Amino acid sequence: MASAKPRVKVPKAAKKGEVIEVKTLISHKMETGLRKDKATGKEIPRMIINKFVATFNGQPVFEVDMEPSISANPYFKFNFKAEESGEFEFTWTDDEGTVYTAKKELTVT
Repeated sequence: MASAKPRVKVPKAAKKGEVIEVKTLISHKMETGLRKDKATGKEIPRMIINKFVATFNGQPVFEVDMEPSISANPYFKFNFKAEESGEFEFTWTDDEGTVYTAKKELTVT
């Protein structure tokens, strides 16, 4: 299992109808499967984050399928129109099926 550390930046509060900026980053090596171990000459197995999903109150708001050409430590930024208070849930899935999650609350006034 690869180690990964998700980080998310979401405003704690917004006014109804306000468009907010959501930023996500996950620290992950993102091995493409195309390199060889210099010591052994064997191929290093592919290990990438292949799926990212952001939901708000259980509804998908942003989704990405990733391929080996994605850079290490994938960063995504998207806008979201705040209409109600609730919870963002961010989910990253890697090739081994390991799921990394982060949650953030948003209060709308």
